[in-house]
Amino acid sequence: MDEEDERVPVSADVDLGRAALLPDIDRPGAWLLTLDGSPQSYVDLDDPEYLEFEYVRRLGHVVDLAAPGAGPLDLVHLGGGALTLARYAEATRPGSRQYVVEADAALTALVRRHLPLPAGAVVAVEASDARAALAALPAESADVVLADVFHGALTPAHLTSVEFVADAARVLRPGGFYAANVADGGALDFLRGQVATVRAVFPDVCLIAEREHLDGERFANAVLVAGRARLPVGEIAARAAADPYPAVVLDGRDLDAFAAGRPAVTDDTATGSPAPPRGVFGIG
Repeated sequence: MDEEDERVPVSADVDLGRAALLPDIDRPGAWLLTLDGSPQSYVDLDDPEYLEFEYVRRLGHVVDLAAPGAGPLDLVHLGGGALTLARYAEATRPGSRQYVVEADAALTALVRRHLPLPAGAVVAVEASDARAALAALPAESADVVLADVFHGALTPAHLTSVEFVADAARVLRPGGFYAANVADGGALDFLRGQVATVRAVFPDVCLIAEREHLDGERFANAVLVAGRARLPVGEIAARAAADPYPAVVLDGRDLDAFAAGRPAVTDDTATGSPAPPRGVFGIG
């Protein structure tokens, strides 16, 4: 079978819906993964350092800045999709030990069958609930914990609480980074609550978002970054500003103002992320 024949759309019922792998006609090795029509991941097999989605690019900055140089890291990915960031970390920090938690076992099987990982990549994928898997990890065992869990277009409520974030902090080494993808729009009530929640656990937090998002002009993804030690906010801001779709970084007093008066979310008060409006992220 030649390359052209292989690059045809693939779709299948998986555990959490209907998945599709769609080839990108503009990039010969690239594929888009959707679940029930919602974009989940974008992978370029020929160039795993290419990150199409802006929020994924920002998570990539966190991986880049987690330690000097290009040495290997211990990474925990909560949410797997098409394993975009695991591929990125293997390309940019070869030899990294990576643990991916993806609740949808059938989705992982589909991805690994059609979009195989590079030979030699040390990536373990477990079909489990992200919070349960996180709770089973040893203390101070990871350099980076990335939370990017969506069931369709929504983050489950039990992954939005201070108890969940505290467990991520437990798993991190003292200099480690926690980063979470948060989707919201309008008045950004959910995002403001997530900022308050992460700040209740970590001493240093920053928020990466596009200005139009912060102004409430559109529904979009923001990235929260946190650590026990001082974050490299200047470096994060420089990278975010240089992206194709530039973002700003809020920290300190600016973040105080953004989350003013918002209580931390607990297991008793947690709700899932808001549903995107019709037409956003390709959802009809």
